[in-house]
Amino acid sequence: MQQPEELYELDLATPDVGGTAMLVHLDGFMDAGAAGRLVTEHLLEAFEHQTVATFDTDRLLDYRSRRPLMTYDKDHWDSYDRPRLEVYLVSDAKGKQFLLLTGPEPDHEWELFIAAVRSVADRLGVGPVITYLGIPMGIPHTRPLGVIAHATRAGLVASRLPMPSKLQVPASASALLELRLGEAGRDAIGFAVQVPHYLSQAAYPTAALSLLDSVCELTGLDLPALELREAADRTNALIDRQVAESTEVAELVRGLEQQYDAAVAQGSGDLLAEGEEMPTADELAAQFEQFLAEQQRGEGER
Repeated sequence: MQQPEELYELDLATPDVGGTAMLVHLDGFMDAGAAGRLVTEHLLEAFEHQTVATFDTDRLLDYRSRRPLMTYDKDHWDSYDRPRLEVYLVSDAKGKQFLLLTGPEPDHEWELFIAAVRSVADRLGVGPVITYLGIPMGIPHTRPLGVIAHATRAGLVASRLPMPSKLQVPASASALLELRLGEAGRDAIGFAVQVPHYLSQAAYPTAALSLLDSVCELTGLDLPALELREAADRTNALIDRQVAESTEVAELVRGLEQQYDAAVAQGSGDLLAEGEEMPTADELAAQFEQFLAEQQRGEGER
C-alpha cells in the first residue's frame, strides 16, 4: 500500500509553525481574472519565504498535457523549467508566519496527494487551510466584487453573498482537499471572488485584492499590496477607456448593471455567468483581452 509520505520531502529543520494558517492555490483549475495566481505571485515576490516541503511532480503531473519549458541557446539545451509543487513558510510585514502550498494541480493520485498534504499539515501542526480563486460571474466591473466563502463547519466563516442551495460543478484538487479535511474534522475555508465574466480571461488585479483582503480579515495577517493596487488602478483605467470607446461594450455593461442591481434588490445570488444568457460574452471577453494586451505592450515599449 502506498504511503502519503512517499509523495513529499519535508525540511526537518523547519522552525515551529504550530497553529499557523496554510494558504493553498493550485494552478490548472478555474481562476477567473487570474485572481488566485496574482495573490500567490504577490506573496512570493513581496515577502520573505523558504521552502519547507517539496512534492514529487514526476508522479503527480502529466507532462505531455502541459509541457514544461526548456531554453535552447545557440547549440545546446541551456535550462529546464522544472515544475514545482511546494509548501513555503512565509513571513508577513510584521514577521507573523504562515504557510503557502502552491504549484500545478496534480493530474494523478488526487487522494494520495491530499493524504500527503494532510500528513504535512499534521507534522507541522498547521491551523486552518485556506483556498482561494476567481470565478466568472454575470456582473459588471462597476459594482463591488463579492467574495463567496465556504467552510468545513458552520460558524467558521460567514459568506456575505447568497448562493443557490445546491450546485454540481467539476471537481478540483483544492475542493476535494477541503472536503476531505472536513471529513477528518479539520478546519478549512475557501474563498471565491466574483469576476466579471468578460474579464475572466485577462489578469484582473482588483479581484486579487478582494481575495487578499478576505484572507487578511480571516487570519489577521499583515500583507500590504501596494504593487497590486497600482496594477489594479492601471487596469481599471484601461477598462474604463475601452468602455468609453465602444458603444457595444458600454451597452452590455449598462445591461449588467441593471441585472446586478435588480438581483441585489431581490436578494438573489444567481449571478453565475451563462453563455446562453449572454451570447456576446465570449466576444466581449476577447475584445477586452486584446485591448488590455495591446495597451500593456504599448506601456512596456515606452
